[in-house]
Amino acid sequence: PDEHLDLDDGRWEDIHVVTGALKLFFRELPEPLVPFSHFDKFIAAIKMQDPTRRGRCIRDLVFSLPPAHHDTMKVLFRHLCRVIEYKEENRMSVQSIAIVFGPTLLRPASEEGNMAMHMVFQNQVVEHILNQYSYIFPD
Repeated sequence: PDEHLDLDDGRWEDIHVVTGALKLFFRELPEPLVPFSHFDKFIAAIKMQDPTRRGRCIRDLVFSLPPAHHDTMKVLFRHLCRVIEYKEENRMSVQSIAIVFGPTLLRPASEEGNMAMHMVFQNQVVEHILNQYSYIFPD
């Protein structure tokens, strides 16, 4: 059923409610924004020592995502880049956003393995895409 949300309703004024809803939406997707099939490829890419190769590889991986994933990522990360522009007021730096969204947007199909180790790389991938937004998504 279509839900009609009144965004003028007072409960949407709390930015944490909106942010929580956004995070929950991405966490509840049957497959994350970065599909399970791409998880290991992104992790391998972010571990590359050569920054030029790493940058090119991540850009190519983003480009190789299914259209719905790619286009959603472009809109979401454009928005997150705007949030970062106001980091003095909202205290949301690139690192903060990466910590909040890394594990939500990028997760392995099975939860076994080294979760703490994964998390470092998941965050680094999100951080990289935010920092390289205009290179990864040229308009």
